[in-house]
Amino acid sequence: MNLVLFVLRRLVISIPVLLIGTFLCFVMVANTGDPLGELKSKPGISASAIAETERKLGLDQGVIARYFSWLGHFLTGDWGISIAQGNAFTPVQPKVLAAFKVTLELVLTASVLALIFGVLVGVLAAVKQYTIWDYFATTLAFLMFSMPIFCVAIVLKGYAIRANIWVRDLGLADVLGDPWLRTTSPESLSATGVGDALAKYVGAFLLPTLSIMAITFATYSRFQRASMLEVLNADYVRTARAKGVSNSRVIWRHAFRNALIPVMTLFSVNFGATVTGAIITETVFNWHGMGTLLVEAVNKNDPQVLMGWLVLIAASVIVANLFADLLYGILDPRIRVG
Repeated sequence: MNLVLFVLRRLVISIPVLLIGTFLCFVMVANTGDPLGELKSKPGISASAIAETERKLGLDQGVIARYFSWLGHFLTGDWGISIAQGNAFTPVQPKVLAAFKVTLELVLTASVLALIFGVLVGVLAAVKQYTIWDYFATTLAFLMFSMPIFCVAIVLKGYAIRANIWVRDLGLADVLGDPWLRTTSPESLSATGVGDALAKYVGAFLLPTLSIMAITFATYSRFQRASMLEVLNADYVRTARAKGVSNSRVIWRHAFRNALIPVMTLFSVNFGATVTGAIITETVFNWHGMGTLLVEAVNKNDPQVLMGWLVLIAASVIVANLFADLLYGILDPRIRVG
């Protein structure tokens, strides 16, 4: 029951945070420039036509009135219409949700895998401190830290092209697909069976997932190692060992739960940054996700698309923090009681 009340309190707190965030985003977007600047610069456009367009889009009102008008429509599922040239007066919601789905598939898989492997590597590096394994894990993490994500993506793309040639030479193209490791975004992933679907999914998502995972994995492993070392030197861990508790029970039952809390904080904060940072990976592998959409919206000064983008990113960060808060309550009951 305490856990349920803990989650409900966090949900209630998240609502005003999201409202304040959307308001600040709306004010910033409203002051980025004139969304009708390109239209006004065209010859032959009358002042009455511009005024009618401003009225239709609500641009003739003040920022506060426009925000509440936008919020009311947004909550009912009307995210507005795009005013960018080439996409004028097309609904924003399907476009933003389609891009968000693409990015979420990449980032969620990469983030979860990076968290799992990062935590395991960090724990083992702390338990086996100053061993060959610890030095290997530390070197790998620093190597990933020092490499820009676009460099990792380009290197993986180059090796993937060679791997596809090997697949053809081995006669496996009919089984795995041709090409198997896709270096560009696939148009579809239609499959005839479970094995075929798995092979095509891995081939389509492996490269961008590894690119995103490489950097975040290094961060989580270093954080987990430092946190685990701190907990292993705590008084209650020494007391448990003095009482004759087995080493594995001390590590996984007493130390691991407390050492995981700072890493979950990092995960919740880092998730939103990973979503926005996916623009580089999406550009290298030609995925049409949130990163591509953001660049397009900024270049064309499309405020409704920008607001849809910002709201989804803000909601993602809040959900990630809510998930972290939930894990806090599970890992340490004192947190949800307090």
